[in-house]
Amino acid sequence: MREKTTTMSKRDYYEILGIARQATITEIKASYRKLAMKFHPDKNPDDAAAEEKFKEATEAYEVLSDDNKRAKYDQFGHEGLRAGRDYHNYGGAEDIFSHINDMFGGSIFDEFFGAGRGRGGRQARPTGERGSDIRIRLPLTLEEIAKGVEKTIKINRHQTCDNCNGTGANSSNGFKQCPACNGTGEIRSVSRSMFGQFINVSPCTHCGATGKIISDPCNICNGEGRKHGEDSISVKIPAGVEEGNYLPVSGKGNAGRRGGETGDLIVVIEEKEHPYFDRNGNDIIYHLDISFPDAVLGGKYEVPTIDGIENVKIEPGTRANTIIKLHGRGIPNLNSYGSGDEIIVVDIHVPKSVPSNHKSQLKEMAKSTHFKPKAKKGKEKDFFSKVKEMFS
Repeated sequence: MREKTTTMSKRDYYEILGIARQATITEIKASYRKLAMKFHPDKNPDDAAAEEKFKEATEAYEVLSDDNKRAKYDQFGHEGLRAGRDYHNYGGAEDIFSHINDMFGGSIFDEFFGAGRGRGGRQARPTGERGSDIRIRLPLTLEEIAKGVEKTIKINRHQTCDNCNGTGANSSNGFKQCPACNGTGEIRSVSRSMFGQFINVSPCTHCGATGKIISDPCNICNGEGRKHGEDSISVKIPAGVEEGNYLPVSGKGNAGRRGGETGDLIVVIEEKEHPYFDRNGNDIIYHLDISFPDAVLGGKYEVPTIDGIENVKIEPGTRANTIIKLHGRGIPNLNSYGSGDEIIVVDIHVPKSVPSNHKSQLKEMAKSTHFKPKAKKGKEKDFFSKVKEMFS
């Protein structure tokens, strides 16, 4: 067994990584990755010199990638780092790998050599297959959208089996070691090329990278770790949502197999058609029909709003398509304060037929100049004269 190295070269860290003193963090990381690939112990088995260079490069990277440590090193050199961690006392490969996992969360060597390492079982292994997400559509009225609402939704989904608590086994003794990976959860293979020997590590597909298989399946879920059933889920819908918005409800999708992570519930918003409102963004639009006499004389009308009835005044001489706004009576803004408006579009009702006595009254009114449109004059009159000449 190779003895642990207790001292390490005090070469300049910039020299070790082969970078300039003004190197950026991107350049530092790129250089370290290159050296780590070159001197990694899996690529250089039983090569003490390569392992030493690997550890040396990692030490340099840890210091230069940290702004505070780098500043101390730039000002005081190796002596400036002694007050903190002992950077020259790494042990063997096990210590350096543990240290790297602290630095990178395992990600840098997952990227280089696969999803996990078999050294000491430090790499966390998945316990099962993640459950799928469930997507449902939730129709809402405009009133519910305007005020926000809490809905209870019933869905059919896979739920964690209560009998085995999701493990898939009848008891804690209902497992045995996976014969394919010998309990490691990983399959290691060696390949050779002109560049040397490579050790490839991949999750064991036979046991789902858990290192064990079920020998005594749960008699309720038959080893699945989940069962199918109906579930009631409460969902809070904020005011101001619109068609196509969706709300993810974490952990309310299908349960995973054998203790795997539960998927999410995705609630997609639909808007029900309203009997008399149209929506335009956060504004709501209402078409108000008024009579011809009220358009001439003015009057008061009751109009519906999202939260009740409102009286609006029709000014004398109101024309068709006149806009009346009720400020702040629309849909609340989803991600900010305030609300849209209710926009009332005035339409003048024109009957298709009238009684004979009303006809005579209308004919008398039509003779009055008060009911005739203004005569055209100036440039408008000249334009109409030219158009008539063109088509005469």
